[in-house]
Amino acid sequence: MQSLRMIENWPVPTAAAAVVRADGTVAGTCGPLEHRFPLASVTKPLAAYAALLAVEEGAVELDEPAGPEGATVRHLLAHTSGLAFDEQRTMAEPGTRRLYSNTGFEALGDHIAKATDIPFAQYLHEAVLEPLGMTATELPGSPAKDGVSTVADLIRFAAELQAPRLLAPQTLAEATSVAYPGVTGVLPGYGHQKPNDWGLGFEIRDGKSPHWTGASSSPRTFGHFGQSGTFLWVDPDARAACVALTDRAFGPWAIEAWPVLTDAVLAELG
Repeated sequence: MQSLRMIENWPVPTAAAAVVRADGTVAGTCGPLEHRFPLASVTKPLAAYAALLAVEEGAVELDEPAGPEGATVRHLLAHTSGLAFDEQRTMAEPGTRRLYSNTGFEALGDHIAKATDIPFAQYLHEAVLEPLGMTATELPGSPAKDGVSTVADLIRFAAELQAPRLLAPQTLAEATSVAYPGVTGVLPGYGHQKPNDWGLGFEIRDGKSPHWTGASSSPRTFGHFGQSGTFLWVDPDARAACVALTDRAFGPWAIEAWPVLTDAVLAELG
């Protein structure tokens, strides 16, 4: 895809990207596909997928208590547990505000590790990475932000997100629909959003403005971006997904470049 060549002009040391169609075929790639990049918060959709598999296996339930008092697994996945961004402090009643929280995802990982008696990184590997053949991906630390992966591996995950083999389709549909509609909050890097819609581990585009996806992205688009200059989106209406990994921290360059790339990709897909 010619549109992906735009990443060659990004002000980053290294970048790689790919577009994956809903049938799992690769529409185009650019850059070093086997280069391992820190994912930052693009780790969260992988962690969420493992959590959803734990739900399907019966190890945990979405509405069982987890995290701060009154919160559940569902609250942790949807960033509505009330936990602060990066500290063990409760800022709100569960379900009332969208407080984007690394601490919440770490609590989620701890909860699943206790329920399964398997360290969370190992559970993620056995439940998600190994079955999908994501051999270059690992989680050496926090399930909120410490994943490392390649575009080649995330192509496999992007295909799974469009035609799930590991999860029941209805489980993924719930995870990529709005949880706790109407809740307001801050989208990191983009300011206060009303509403600030999220699913279970996935941010949902809806009518957010400004946003890291494109002006032509459908409201149903879901995904995540990371502070290490990474993103993964799936646009069900376009029947395609796009992943881009870089080694430059998120900032004004990304706010400018990412939507332009997304709109160019969607235009080329037609």
